[in-house]
Amino acid sequence: MKTVIYQMFTRLFGNLNHTNKPWGTLAENGSGKFNNIDAATLKRIRELGATHVWYTGVLRHATVTDYSRYGIPRQHPQVVKGIAGSPYAVCDYYDVDPDLSVDINHRMDEWEALIARTHRARLKVVMDFVPNHVARQYHSISKPDTVSDLGENDNRDWHFSTHNNFYYCWGQPLDLTDVPMPAHAKTISEPYKEVPAKATGNDRFNNRPGLNDWYETVKLNYGIDYCDAGGRSNHFSPVPDTWQKVTNILLFWAEKGVDAFRCDMAEMVPAEFWAWATAIVKRQHPDIIFIGEVYNPSDYRRYIEAGFDLLYDKVGMYDCLRDVVCGRRPASSITYEWEATDDIRTHMLYFLENHDEQRAASDFFAGDARKALPAFMVCSWLQQNPVMLYAGQEFGERGMQSEGFSGTDGRTTIFDYWSPDSLRNGYYRRQKMTAEEKAIEQRYKKILHLAQQEKAITEGLFFDLMYAQTAAFDRQHLYAFLRKADNETLLIVVNFGEEPINTPVNLPRHAFDYLSLSEGIVMAKDLMTGHKIELELTADVEFSIKVPALGSVMLKF
Repeated sequence: MKTVIYQMFTRLFGNLNHTNKPWGTLAENGSGKFNNIDAATLKRIRELGATHVWYTGVLRHATVTDYSRYGIPRQHPQVVKGIAGSPYAVCDYYDVDPDLSVDINHRMDEWEALIARTHRARLKVVMDFVPNHVARQYHSISKPDTVSDLGENDNRDWHFSTHNNFYYCWGQPLDLTDVPMPAHAKTISEPYKEVPAKATGNDRFNNRPGLNDWYETVKLNYGIDYCDAGGRSNHFSPVPDTWQKVTNILLFWAEKGVDAFRCDMAEMVPAEFWAWATAIVKRQHPDIIFIGEVYNPSDYRRYIEAGFDLLYDKVGMYDCLRDVVCGRRPASSITYEWEATDDIRTHMLYFLENHDEQRAASDFFAGDARKALPAFMVCSWLQQNPVMLYAGQEFGERGMQSEGFSGTDGRTTIFDYWSPDSLRNGYYRRQKMTAEEKAIEQRYKKILHLAQQEKAITEGLFFDLMYAQTAAFDRQHLYAFLRKADNETLLIVVNFGEEPINTPVNLPRHAFDYLSLSEGIVMAKDLMTGHKIELELTADVEFSIKVPALGSVMLKF
């Protein structure tokens, strides 16, 4: 079975409040709850074709919302992005977000119940892990009694030490002069103070982060001195204190039934740590999966060797497919991207959307959800590797609202309390879905069902046909390839263009030899439409196929 990861931003997904006031508070706009992701919702996600659910934003993170009556420390709003806050500014690795619970004092119980409910739906649980940085006011109130907190035993007089969990800026106070006080923080009488300043999460090692820095976070110390007199130096023996603490946190969640960790900005943490930590975790939990956010292709193989099972294919396949959809590159350029990672293809996670990227249907990308469908077909059918989709993508969510801190940027906010209509309707008020949303959902379901049901896609061989096509083949808009398992072959031609195309297709002699195909007349069934056609298969002799606009043919013979 092909791994299909369904990412949901948990705070938004189950939010049934439709107020959607820009810069709205929790009381005004509401929040999704663990309990709203019920058995019926999970069944629908499973029926879409998913095998895993990535619950984004579960760890307790910095927020302006006051939960102090529950014993949860308040966060200073000057170091919180938005009202709800960024899920990547974690303030307690051992706790879950109170926004997501109905009974805040039993929020962990509700999360564990969702893990169990997800497993009963025959889905696996992916949880965010944010290893590179934490919130400026990180303080765990939920850690086991035997665990010392991050920074608790640090010597703050040292800029760097392997015994320290943070980096300190030579005794200087934090200077937020370049970070304007947000409007919702101006009622606070005292500005945020931090003495000495800790280094900022995006490797800013002085005391004055700017507005475009990750100013709300602080960098964790894994034994690299970035400001050594001779340049950067590694200090991994003896094992740094942070290695031990972070590995224990991973084990804590694995023991609660989490099946996979999506590791944020994994490449900003040394591969040596990952090799050490993943070995320990997998020794106790052999089936657990590590998914790494690694953007530098030159680092891909190093992080796979360090224990990562899957890596984002962002700089390669995502960027290419986006350019093809937007007309900036020809469809034939897809060939180069899969070739670049062919030796590690089963480790590459293909996607068109996630919480960081702009929605495919937004004005900043395709402007129309239908235009992205050919790209998702390529993601889903090209190789055996896994694929991911972001909640709302299957309904054509456009991400064009101005929610508050996020603004109108084509993304669905991760900083604000909000409730996208497409998600609320698609999962909880189906009668309010538009005809277009229903049609897009059916297309996604069809694409994923074929990816799951056809052995030629889940396990089969792959053969790229682009090099063998003649000048009459439209390389700008068409991409053609073969998949084969046992005695079943799929000929797939995807059309990124907005007009149907009658195209010649050539199967080269090499394809017949590599896939052990026989020449002759075959009856082929188009799995996209159910129609049957007769094909005469002869090496290096073209035959004609009509490919629908923004669609594909998948001929099975």
